[in-house]
Amino acid sequence: MANGKKDYYEESLREISALDPKKKPTFLLHVCCAPCACFPLLFLCPHFDLTLYYDNSNIYPESEFYRRRNELEKLLQLYKRDYGFDIKLIEPPYDHEAYMKDLRPHASDPEGGERCHLCYRKRMEEAYDYAEAHGFDYFATVMSISRQKSSATMNEIGSELEKSHPNTRYFRSDFKKANGQLYGRNLRIHYELYNQLYCGCEYSLEEGKKRLIREGKDPETILPKTQK
Repeated sequence: MANGKKDYYEESLREISALDPKKKPTFLLHVCCAPCACFPLLFLCPHFDLTLYYDNSNIYPESEFYRRRNELEKLLQLYKRDYGFDIKLIEPPYDHEAYMKDLRPHASDPEGGERCHLCYRKRMEEAYDYAEAHGFDYFATVMSISRQKSSATMNEIGSELEKSHPNTRYFRSDFKKANGQLYGRNLRIHYELYNQLYCGCEYSLEEGKKRLIREGKDPETILPKTQK
């Protein structure tokens, strides 16, 4: 711990070092997209029997949800070819309107504010519920790798949820550390993966449009088309 802050990367290394090398524990990993998954999969697969949970009904429009899912499937095929990893993928049904009921009261919140924290928690809790119900040994999310997301926030949510999921251990981690973010970026480029330009929800899509306009770019030619 440095400057009073928890080092979640070091915690992840200690957790791995304590594992029985003769047996891989089962691990359910919530994943939001292929670029964010690149490094965490390489980090975890040598030590765990990994299953991915693509639970992201926040993503808008629906075509974008499936585009990101397809890129994730592409990555899993490439990792099986190149590393021999046999990673399973679970995809709950997409239901954007039901998902957004809790978020719409926070429509005016700034990006990164309470609405986003609620969104992180909803997805993590739904995935953690699945992990607990299906007997997984560990649970975590790849979202700590994102520059726009606080690793401390992700781990605080996970640690809180662990209290109500006694049979599945929360894996404290910070995938940004040890050049994980740079490594993931290089893997994304190497595998020519689609790199989305907004977090996923309709609010972040609007923010993405404004950002592109400020940069002198036409969002209609870059971002996915939507129909209200």
